[in-house]
Amino acid sequence: MTAGTGISIERTTFGNVLLMLALAAVAGWLFTLHVGAMQWRNPGTTRWLIASLSVSAWLGFTVVLRGSRAKAAHTRTMVLPSSGAIAGDAILIAYASQTGLAAQWAQQTAQSLHAAGTSVRLAELGALDEAALREAGRVLFVVSTTGEGDAPDSAAAFAQRCLRRVGALEGLRYGLLALGDRDYEDFCGFGRRLHHWLAQSGARPLFDPVEVDNGDDGALRHWQHRLGWLSGASELPDWQRPPYQRWQLAERRLLNPGGVVGACFHLALRPLDGELDWQAGDLVEIEPRHAAADVEHWLSVTGFDGSALLAVGDGRESLAARLSRSHLPPSNDVLSWPVERLVDSLRPLPHREYSIASLPSEGALHLLVRRMRRDDGTTGLGSGWLTQRAPEGAEIALRIRPNAAFHMPADDVPMILIGNGTGLAGLRALLKARMAAGHRRNWLLFGERQSAHDFFHREEIDRWLSEGHIERLDLAWSRDAASRVYVQQRLAESADVLRQWVDQEAAIYVCGSLAGMAPGVDAVLREALGAERVEQLRMRGRYRRDVY
Repeated sequence: MTAGTGISIERTTFGNVLLMLALAAVAGWLFTLHVGAMQWRNPGTTRWLIASLSVSAWLGFTVVLRGSRAKAAHTRTMVLPSSGAIAGDAILIAYASQTGLAAQWAQQTAQSLHAAGTSVRLAELGALDEAALREAGRVLFVVSTTGEGDAPDSAAAFAQRCLRRVGALEGLRYGLLALGDRDYEDFCGFGRRLHHWLAQSGARPLFDPVEVDNGDDGALRHWQHRLGWLSGASELPDWQRPPYQRWQLAERRLLNPGGVVGACFHLALRPLDGELDWQAGDLVEIEPRHAAADVEHWLSVTGFDGSALLAVGDGRESLAARLSRSHLPPSNDVLSWPVERLVDSLRPLPHREYSIASLPSEGALHLLVRRMRRDDGTTGLGSGWLTQRAPEGAEIALRIRPNAAFHMPADDVPMILIGNGTGLAGLRALLKARMAAGHRRNWLLFGERQSAHDFFHREEIDRWLSEGHIERLDLAWSRDAASRVYVQQRLAESADVLRQWVDQEAAIYVCGSLAGMAPGVDAVLREALGAERVEQLRMRGRYRRDVY
C-alpha cells in the first residue's frame, strides 16, 4: 500500500464521521424547534426521541466506521512486505473473493513466495482483463465460488467480459487454487470454468489445479507444496501444522541396486494408533525429522539441555524432540540465548507428500520413494528421513490426505495408466483396486532409466500381465539405447490404439514427473485426440493427473 492510499482511507473515514456528526446535530436542532409542540402528548416522548436520535447518530457513525475499516482491510489484503522493488517478471496473484477467504489465502500466497525471494504482485481478478493476464506471463489464481457455481461479485464483470469467448493466452503459465464446498452441486464451479477457459485459450498450467473443500487444510498444504516447487524453496514452512498420527517404519527395501541415478526404495508403514483407511489415489503427508545424532551434535555445540521439557498442546515434549522436527538455527547465532528465545525462534520442518502404493487390505501403507540429493551432496529433507535417517522400527509422523481428484472411476470403463519413476506408486494402487473390483481392461505405460535396474515391482507387473489383469503394457527406458525413449513417445507410437480406447470411454490417469513427462503426455493427447476433446475428458473427470 502506498502512503497516498493510506492517507486516502484516513481522510475518507474522518470526512464521513464529520458528516454523520453534522447530520446528528442538525437533527437535534430540528427536534428542539418542535419539542414544545409534542410535550403535551406524552411527557416521555422528548426523552424517547432524544434517545432515538442519539442511537441513530451512533449507528450511522458505526456503519461508516465499519465500512471504512472494511475498505481498509480490503486494501490491506493487497499489501506486500516492503522489502524492495518488484521485478518486471513478478508472478501475478489474481484473486476473486466473496467473503474474504480467497483474499486471505492470496495474501498468504504472496507472503510465502515473497519470503522465498520471488517477486509477486497482487490484484483483484475483477480489475484485470485478457491483455493484463497475457502481459503478466505467470499468474496464480486464488478464486472462490458463490451460489451455484457463480463467480464472486467482484469477478462477475471479468466472467462476463472474458469467459464467454475463447481468448488468446498462448505463453501464459498459471496455477489455480479453487475454493468451494461439496455440499453444493457445482463444487468449485467458477474455478473449474476459469480453468477450462484458460486451457481453451492456450494457457498452460504450471501444475494441476488445487481444489479446496470448505477450507480443507490438507488441500491448502498441497498448494503450499506447489508454491515451494514454483519458488525453488523446498523449505517453505507450513501455514499450519498438520494433525499427524503415529506410524512405524516396518520395512525398507532398495528397488534399484546399481541404478545410475537416485536410489529408490519400497517402504511399508503400519499405524501405531488408528486404522488403515484410505482409497487408491490418496496421498500421505510426512513430517520429516533430523537424525538423532545431528540433534545431539547441535546441542553439544550450543550447550542447551535437550532433556528440558516444553509445553505442546495438553502435553509436554523435550527440547531435543522439538529440535528434531524444526529447522536448526546456526549454532553461533544462539550461543547466548535463553531457552525461551530459542524455542520461540524455531520454525517447523515442512511436510512432504507421497502417493500411496497399496490398499488397506494389504495390512500396510506402501510408498515408493527416491532418495534425493542436493547440490552439496546432502540428502533431501523428506526422502533422506524416510530412506536413510529413520531406522527401521522408527516412529513416523504421518497423515493420510484424501485425493478425490485421483480416485478411480466408479464404473468398469477401460483405464489407461501412464507414469514414470516413482509415479508408479499411485498407478500401482489404482491397478490393485481395479483388480479387486474385477476390472481387467487396463493399459499401463511406464518409463524409467534402465530396464535392468529401474523396473520397479517387475515380478508383480509381469504376473498381472500374464494373469490378464493388465491388457496391454508399454515400457520406455531412456538409458538402454543410444537414442533416449520416453513414455510419451510410446504413447505417440500407439496413437491409433489410444483413440480406440478413448472411443470406448477409457479414463486416462497420469502420475509422475511434472517436468518433462506430464506436459509431454498432455501434448501427445492433444495431438492425437484434439485439444477440445482433451478438455472434454478433463471436464468429465476422465483425464486425471497426480504429478509433482
